[in-house]
Amino acid sequence: MSATTPEKFKSISPAEFFYRNKEIAGFSNPARALYQSVRELVENALDATDGHGIIPNIEVSIDKHVEKPFVYRITVKDNGIGIPGEYIPEAFGRVLFSSKYVLRQSRGLFGLGAKMIVLYGQITVGEPAEIVSATVGSKKVYMYKVAIDIKENKPIIVHKAVSPNSTNWHGTIVRISIEGDWGRAKQKVIDYIRRTAIVTPYADITFKSPEGEIYVYPRVIDKVPPPPKETKPHPHGVDIEMLKAMISETKASNLIEFLATEFQGVGEITAYRFLQLYGFNLDTNAKDLTSEDIEKLVKALREFNEFRKPRADHLSPIGAELIKIGLKQILKPEFVDAITRKPVVYEGHALIVEVGIGYGGAIQPSEQPLLLRYANKIPLLYDEKSDVSWKVISEGIDWKYYEIEFPTPIAILVHVCGTKIPYKGVGKESIADVPVLEHEIEEGIRYIARSLKQYLVKKQREEEAMRKAYSILKYIPEIASALAIFAPSNPEKIDVNILEDKLFDMVKAKYVEVLKSISSIRNIVISTE
Repeated sequence: MSATTPEKFKSISPAEFFYRNKEIAGFSNPARALYQSVRELVENALDATDGHGIIPNIEVSIDKHVEKPFVYRITVKDNGIGIPGEYIPEAFGRVLFSSKYVLRQSRGLFGLGAKMIVLYGQITVGEPAEIVSATVGSKKVYMYKVAIDIKENKPIIVHKAVSPNSTNWHGTIVRISIEGDWGRAKQKVIDYIRRTAIVTPYADITFKSPEGEIYVYPRVIDKVPPPPKETKPHPHGVDIEMLKAMISETKASNLIEFLATEFQGVGEITAYRFLQLYGFNLDTNAKDLTSEDIEKLVKALREFNEFRKPRADHLSPIGAELIKIGLKQILKPEFVDAITRKPVVYEGHALIVEVGIGYGGAIQPSEQPLLLRYANKIPLLYDEKSDVSWKVISEGIDWKYYEIEFPTPIAILVHVCGTKIPYKGVGKESIADVPVLEHEIEEGIRYIARSLKQYLVKKQREEEAMRKAYSILKYIPEIASALAIFAPSNPEKIDVNILEDKLFDMVKAKYVEVLKSISSIRNIVISTE
């Protein structure tokens, strides 16, 4: 018998895991990495501003390295709440260290973004990230240059400086150099900035490209949506590991108190009824539950139908008003409408679907609607045809019923917000077609499509009335002249202009809506060809 070599086992740090598997976080190639870096830093900037009720001023620039053709320095500056000086190294130098690991709607999902950019820049360019930040009211501005110790998953502070905050500035500036492919990433980055501006018309966003092109999206309204709030889990959304973690941290002395204080939608009376129904001892301390008890409790929590539905007041939808303002500002359509649907429940989490529509104007005609997808206010640009919204607009809607014939100039915006978005993959670029979401998106699109249909039908009627009116108006000068000639009284005493005006008034009375902006027959240029 031949001797076998025993397997060798070792553990690796989270930083090393993502170093080896950077594709998971969207850094699969230089073009995607450049786009992903801009996206992550802009999302952090917006979460640090509108996520805390601050009207955002965001500046983004990408500069090409003078000597290295595929190296770019990304700079993102915001006027947000800032990062406390002592947390800056951890926030940018320790993977899986984040303020986003609470149950709250946020643009980020994994808390990886900034760290992955630092890590990617470190392995492709070899330079640390530079972070400058000051919190609101801070008398000091902190500057760090940070790298990541991949083996130990901890920050390496390359340089630190502290200076007086003489201007009372607050916010964060991040500068990171990475390997990228601007030629392939350009359109995606520009689209991302533009689509971000659509859903943040209250933000002032400036982007400078490597070629020096400046894209400015000025603020058009000072109204910021209410920021999202941290919330407690709903009983229908817990699993075994989550419940174990909640039990380990609770200060409740018995199960009634545990259920009533640690969950949303559960009062003491409901907790009492639930525990009685499923045979749990009311006085048991949650920390004394066995693994079998916890498994039984999770199953019971998911089955019990008398808990209140998950609350949605902690979510931060864009709002129909801001969606319409954003679509008007960026796409410049002739018609716009939007709706924010009522909250629904997915796996114990509240979700809100919003839908907007733009038609005509500067929108270019195409064989399919221009689909603008968002999740928690993040533009989703990749994997469009695997998204539930694409399924709905391509398979679920009979556009002819709504007087829409392709090619046509139409844009559909779909936004899903919640504490748990059912993404299809770790790249967070498409949303799964779960039935409750598919239904909400379809109903939202049907609602705004009916609104568009009413507009189009009215427009068609007005155009037909205008054609009829003009077909009559063009003969008024001839009719007036003929009437003047054949009038029984002296023709020289009949003013043709007066006859024209009277005939015009008769036509205008019949077609009052389409001719209301015209005061006289002489305001119309009539072609007789």
